Amino acid sequence: MDKLIFLDNGATSFPKPEEVYTFMDSYYRNFGVNPGRSGYDLCVETGELVDTTREMLTRFFNGKDPDRLCFSYNSTDSLNLVINGMLKEGDHAITTTIEHNSVLRPLYHLYKYNGVEVDYIPFDSKGFVDPDEFPKKFKRNTKLVIINHASNVIGTIQPIKEIGKQCRKNGIAFAIDASQSVGKIPIDIEEMNVDVVVFTGHKSLLGPTGIGGLYVRERIEIRHTRAGGTGVRSAVRTHLDEYPYRLEYGTLNVLGVAGLQAGLKWIEKKGLNNIHEQEMKLTTMLRDGLKEIEGVILYCQDDLTDHISILPFNIDGLEAFNTGTILDVDYNIACRTGLHCAPLVHKQLGTDKIKGAVRSGIGPFNTEEHINIAINAVKEIAESRKK
Repeated sequence: MDKLIFLDNGATSFPKPEEVYTFMDSYYRNFGVNPGRSGYDLCVETGELVDTTREMLTRFFNGKDPDRLCFSYNSTDSLNLVINGMLKEGDHAITTTIEHNSVLRPLYHLYKYNGVEVDYIPFDSKGFVDPDEFPKKFKRNTKLVIINHASNVIGTIQPIKEIGKQCRKNGIAFAIDASQSVGKIPIDIEEMNVDVVVFTGHKSLLGPTGIGGLYVRERIEIRHTRAGGTGVRSAVRTHLDEYPYRLEYGTLNVLGVAGLQAGLKWIEKKGLNNIHEQEMKLTTMLRDGLKEIEGVILYCQDDLTDHISILPFNIDGLEAFNTGTILDVDYNIACRTGLHCAPLVHKQLGTDKIKGAVRSGIGPFNTEEHINIAINAVKEIAESRKK
């Protein structure tokens, strides 16, 4: 079989840097024990790896206290901790139509079963929400604004700093879902007025699946919604209040933490801006090539300023799933099709009526050759529709 051209990096990065595979294997063979439960050497060294990774991620977000960097299993896990831990009956939250189901569904559950009010800010024709729309929705009981930093469907980077400024001025907690943005563009929680940043490790941080987390700014508190083991102060009957234990439950995915650390080191070595610049160069190349093909429809891609390397498209008269299947079977190109777990985006675009779109997600290991092959493949598919 010809070598796979992987253009589904919006779902997960693949392949990972060789350093990630090597370090995970070496770590698990030599230090794969439970941190913080005992005082023997292997346990201490594993604890040091976890602490070092906390410190690296805290610096990555320009946070101040590594103890407030809490590990979870992915963004969905973290977002459930945030949403359920910051909202209760009678509260009001604001989000957008850009969101992934990892935000939409927890909010809907709280609306349906706990009486939490939720307002949704739509995006404009270019794919951005207007920061000035948020204060119009503020109420006395507004407790949380939560927004997707970069869309996993249309790739637009939202004006986080301006939205955060409005929230900070009104004393409303502001959380961002950085699943797609972290590892692609800088995130400075102080400059951007962010109170909670949620991330996953397996996308642009280039780590494995099953590891993620959140950083919680000082003076922002999230209630317990779970309880369990922490490995420290075991005689205390209630779950611990101090961070990171406040939001960590049971044994950490220490192998995932090791892979995440290796991914962070690779990004730091390559340079965040260098990676993003190369990915956007290829995204522009793909966008320009697809624009020239009769019958190809692009969504919110006219201006790639403030975008990440996500590009959705359709071929007129062909369902997205069928386009994706042909790309896979006939051209060995992997893309994502469907609604991308973000139904309100597709509803606003109108693509919900045609079962979504084809999404290309370009990563650090894609090349110009990959993009040229993809453009030619889409051209052949579109031309075959006219015969």
